[in-house]
Amino acid sequence: MHKSPTFIAPQLFDDPAAALAQVQHIYDSSVAFLREAMHDFVAGAEPGGARIRACYPFVRLHSRSVSRQEAGLQSRLSYGFVAGPGRFETTLTRPDLYSDYYLEQFRLLLSNHDGKLEVGTSTQPIPIHFSFAEHEHVEGEMGPERRALMRDVFDLPDLTVMDDGIANGTHEPKPGEPHPLSLFTGPRVDYSLQRLRHYSGTSPDWFQNFVLFTNYQFYIDEFIKLGHAEMADPHSDYVAFVEPGNLVTRRAGLSTEAIDALGKALPRLPQMPAYHLLREDRSGITMVNIGVGPANAKTITDHIAVLRPHAWLMLGHCAGLRNGQQLGDYVLAHAYVREDHVLDEELPLWVPIPALAEIQVALEQAVADVTGVPPQELKRIMRTGTVASTDNRNWELLPDNTPQRRFSQSRAVALDMESATIAANGFRFRVPYGTLLCVSDKPLHGEIKLPGMANHFYRERVDQHLRIGIRAVELLRAGGVDQLHSRKLRSFAEVAFQ
Repeated sequence: MHKSPTFIAPQLFDDPAAALAQVQHIYDSSVAFLREAMHDFVAGAEPGGARIRACYPFVRLHSRSVSRQEAGLQSRLSYGFVAGPGRFETTLTRPDLYSDYYLEQFRLLLSNHDGKLEVGTSTQPIPIHFSFAEHEHVEGEMGPERRALMRDVFDLPDLTVMDDGIANGTHEPKPGEPHPLSLFTGPRVDYSLQRLRHYSGTSPDWFQNFVLFTNYQFYIDEFIKLGHAEMADPHSDYVAFVEPGNLVTRRAGLSTEAIDALGKALPRLPQMPAYHLLREDRSGITMVNIGVGPANAKTITDHIAVLRPHAWLMLGHCAGLRNGQQLGDYVLAHAYVREDHVLDEELPLWVPIPALAEIQVALEQAVADVTGVPPQELKRIMRTGTVASTDNRNWELLPDNTPQRRFSQSRAVALDMESATIAANGFRFRVPYGTLLCVSDKPLHGEIKLPGMANHFYRERVDQHLRIGIRAVELLRAGGVDQLHSRKLRSFAEVAFQ
C-alpha cells in the first residue's frame, strides 16, 4: 500500500511560463508531502504498513516530424529541438534552481515544433534524501534502528536509474518507452546536487555558468583576494562572493539577505572547495580547486555537468616537455593524450576530443590582453599543442623511457594529470571546455621544482594566469553564450535540452 500526495493529472501547455509553473506546482506538492511525512517519522509516528511515495514531475513532447526551426539566431542553435518524430520525455527536479534553464528549453521546443508540451506527475519516485531542504539534516536525529526502518517506509536513492547511458550514447529505449529529452533525469540531477554540497562545501545554488578548475591552492588564494576586492568596489558587475561553508560577502552598498546568516566557517576545507563570484544572471565565475589527479577531475565534472554550465576551463601547472620552453610559459591545449584512464569505460580512447574554436580564440586573446604581448609575438610566451594527462605522478621513474617515447610520438608539449579528463568529460557532457596551463618544471631537461624556485615562480605567475582565465570568461560572455554550445559536441540523435 502506498500513501502519496493528491495526484496531479497531465496537462497540455503552449506557454512555456505556464508549463514551468505547473512543473513547480507538482514538485512543490511532492516535496512538501515527503518532508511532512519524514518529520512525522522522525517524531516517532508509525506508518501503519504504508509506503510513503511522491514522484517527480515530467515534461513530454510528441513530435510528428523533424524539427521546424525558425530563421535567424535560433536556426544556428545546436539544441532546442528533437531529432525526429516520436515521444520524448524527461523527469525534472529543483525548478527553483533551474527555472531560467527550463524556461528556455520549453520556449525552444514550442517554437521549433508543432504541438504542445505535456506536464504531469511521473512514476519515478523522489528519494526521501533528495526532498530535504538545503539546511535540513533530520535523519541525524534518529537512532540506528529508526534509520534502518527508513528503507521500509520511504524510497531511497536507486543507482540503477541514475546511470549516464544517455550522455554516453549507449541508452536504447525499450519498446514503448519515450526517447530522452535531457542528458540527465531528475534522480541523476538530485544525486549530483547532493554530491556537490559534499565535495565543494557550498550549495549548488551558488554555482555560476562559467567554471575555472585549478590543481593548486595558490590560484584559489589569488581568487579569494580578487573576489574580496570586487566586493569592495560598489561599481563591480559582481554582486556577491561565496566561500566554502556558504559564507557570503555582498558587494559594497548591497544589503545582506536572510540566507547569508546560514553560512558558517568550516572547521576544515572539503575535498574540492569551490568559490563563487556571483552575477545577477548566473554568468559569474565559479572556481574549484580539484587537487591533483584525474579521479578528482572526473568526480567534480561528473557532478557540475548537471548544472549545464556554458563553459569550463582548466588553469593549472604542467611539466614542459620541450627544451625551448621556459618556466612560466603558457600552453594552450589543442589536443590531448588520454593516459588518465578514468573515462575509458564511458568514452573510448578512439573518440577524438576536438579543440573548440570559440574557447581557443578567447584564451589566446586573453593571454595577449593580460600580458600586453602583441598577438603576433605570443609564441614567445605561449605554445599551442598537445597536452598529455597521466594517472601516474611518477611517470619519469618508469624503466626504458616508455612514457617519454609515447609522449614524443604524440607531439605533446606539456604533461599534467587533469586536463585531458576535464576536456573529455566536457565533450561527453556537451559542456564547452578549454585548457591553458603554465609550465612549472621541465623534468626531462633537469629543471625540477625546488622550494625557492617554486615560490618565486608562484609569486610571478599565478596572479597573471588567473587574470587571463577571468579575461577569457569575460570575452566568452561578451561574445554570447549561444555560440559556445557547439555542434561539434552533439551526436546524431541528440537530446533537445542544452
